[in-house]
Amino acid sequence: MKIFLASDHQGFKLKGEILKWVTELGHEGIDLGPFAYKPDDDYPEFIKLAGREVSMDPVNTRAIILGSTGEGEAIVANRFPKVRAAVYYGGNREIVKLSREHNDSNVLSLGARFLNDLEARQMVELWLTTEFTHESRHVRRLAELDQVIRTPWFRKIFRRK
Repeated sequence: MKIFLASDHQGFKLKGEILKWVTELGHEGIDLGPFAYKPDDDYPEFIKLAGREVSMDPVNTRAIILGSTGEGEAIVANRFPKVRAAVYYGGNREIVKLSREHNDSNVLSLGARFLNDLEARQMVELWLTTEFTHESRHVRRLAELDQVIRTPWFRKIFRRK
């Protein structure tokens, strides 16, 4: 599977480690930047590249994005159709598992400031190996999410200038 990676400066170092790990696990890791540490970078510049890639092929691709908390990065990624970014910055690991089983998350947003390398690796491996359950209630809810952008009221709101 293709795994796209992107970060801000806070996640830059960990992104490099994760790129190695996903390759070791047999995936094709693709680094979308940044390619050098710059303490004043703006994360949307890089995260939108990952969101776009997953949006174009949400079944066969995934992304791992990183920032200080992972929150802003997830917000950027979730602006793209068919992207379902889940955030993890420590705590209950069941969150990562359920993000795959129930929500078929295709983007994992990590809070690099709050994770050590071992915990990050464990969460990446858990996320990559956990399958969507395909239970009817979860399939139905994902279809409802995808339907939101197709509704007339949504289109009307976003046509306003």
